Amino acid sequence: MADNRNTIIAIVLSLIIVLGWQYFVVGPQLEQQRIEMEQQQAAAQQAADAQAPVPGAAAGSASIPGSTAGAASGVLTRDAALASSARVTIDTPRLSGSISLSGGRVDDIRLKDYHETVDRSSPTIVLFSPKGSQNAYYADYGWVSEPGATVALPGPDTVWTASGTALSPQTPVTLTWDNGAGLVFTRTFAIDENYMFTVTQGVTNTSAAAVSLYPYGLIARRGTPKTENFYILHEGLIGVLGEKGLTEVDYSEAQEEKQIKPGQSDKGWLGITDKYWAATLAPVAGSTFEPSFSYNAATDIYQADFLGTVVTVQPGASGDAASYLFAGAKETKLIDSYEATLKIEGFELLIDWGWFYFLTKPMFFVIDWLFHLVGNFGVAILLVTVLVKLIFFPLANKSYVSMSKMKLVQPQMMDIREKYKDDKAKQQQALMELYKTEKINPLAGCLPVLIQIPVFFALYKVLFVTIEMRHAPFFGWIHDLSAPDPTTIFNLFGLIPWDPPTFLMLGVWPLIMGVTMFVQMKMNPAPTDPAQQIIFNWMPVLFTFMLASFPAGLVIYWAWNNSLSIAQQYVIMRRQGVKVELWDNLSTTFKRKKGETGA
Repeated sequence: MADNRNTIIAIVLSLIIVLGWQYFVVGPQLEQQRIEMEQQQAAAQQAADAQAPVPGAAAGSASIPGSTAGAASGVLTRDAALASSARVTIDTPRLSGSISLSGGRVDDIRLKDYHETVDRSSPTIVLFSPKGSQNAYYADYGWVSEPGATVALPGPDTVWTASGTALSPQTPVTLTWDNGAGLVFTRTFAIDENYMFTVTQGVTNTSAAAVSLYPYGLIARRGTPKTENFYILHEGLIGVLGEKGLTEVDYSEAQEEKQIKPGQSDKGWLGITDKYWAATLAPVAGSTFEPSFSYNAATDIYQADFLGTVVTVQPGASGDAASYLFAGAKETKLIDSYEATLKIEGFELLIDWGWFYFLTKPMFFVIDWLFHLVGNFGVAILLVTVLVKLIFFPLANKSYVSMSKMKLVQPQMMDIREKYKDDKAKQQQALMELYKTEKINPLAGCLPVLIQIPVFFALYKVLFVTIEMRHAPFFGWIHDLSAPDPTTIFNLFGLIPWDPPTFLMLGVWPLIMGVTMFVQMKMNPAPTDPAQQIIFNWMPVLFTFMLASFPAGLVIYWAWNNSLSIAQQYVIMRRQGVKVELWDNLSTTFKRKKGETGA
């Protein structure tokens, strides 16, 4: 006993030393390294700003100009960059921002309905920022001519004239520029009440010769944004491109490949996606275009662009090309409606439903429907858990009945193990005969767990990727079901004024989940193998720490599911005439072994 006590004391002291070293030494060092890295990145960005832009993606017989977010010397603040050019205001029920008349870019967008934190007084989400700012992110359009042609075309610094001062769902805005050589260019922006722009580029030819031009659209983003960096979620360049289907390009892949050209398409879309927000381009259905994804190391700019088919404008005639620009929140029903009404193929894949799409998306719709019924996503998750239990009740019931029969024949199983303890082959054969006679499936106990795995993963995906779950409150201290439980036992749930490191965030709901998991496991007889006993005893502890960093909604689901399983198993075992050994197993677990004495 003394040896065990000394071992435990040594482990505890070692843990205290490791945690102290992590908090007081390693933590400050990492913070200093982070500050130095940010300073180095800022210096690198200033150096990149001084470099001339290089050509962007080439397509067909024409070349799209490279984005020039870093063309200005130095890095401006967002407000300073906005003030550097005249602008047309964007004001819709869900968007605010502006279009720069210098270049005619959509480069200033805020999402009115979404805030940076759960506090509604926190700043709204910034999606687009103008060129020259540190996090430049915008959509640009234009024309390119045939190689060798000398046509004066609008460029990134062209100053346009606007037909109005504000863009709204009721008032489109047309930008106009005359090249002084017989060509008048227009760029008309219209917007709906959500996040979809319709951009129509036009050319009127008053010269004596025909002109052939290629329309293009691009989305440019400067710098690699902070991402979740988690395998179940794609963030980066993305598109659904005709026969090629879904194309996902990580930021690291773009840096390595420099340019990716999926090939010509006549349907689909492309752009850049974050976890909850996205900016995409979609040529009008039926228009042939050449998509491209690229990364410019000189300016640290990622670009998704398309080059349309040639538009030939005869003297005295006009020509145009239209496309859609989505810039906003990835709301499921809205994305689906755009796919249906605008014929944007595969637009629903802008939300990363994953391989289990057939399970994940229906689960979202059920939860969303229940939410509109009860007004709380947390309660909707609890109700979905009950529905899942009802759907799989026959299978789970059969499993628990089989487990109950296993408990009834425990004495016979013990006799067989004792009789053939020196002959494992005969022991196994005798056990299988017993199972066959009593019509027992020894693997039946695994079925409830196996059933739960795909449902658990689908719910995890829903909580992780859908914006509808973002900042969705439950009750009490859970203000965001998509974030981990913010409480922790290591500061007595807020009573001690100390913020523990992330790996010590062990909240109330993870603890409830761990307790319910422990109780559920104790409903069954303890394994005879000592090694298995240790594993089963420590598994709930391991899962408690693992799930502490998971979304609170998922932990609540697991705890509620465990509670329902305990009740279900208890009722079935009693109906089968089997003794529920919960209290016996619990007392055995915490009781000292007979003969142990203090040292």
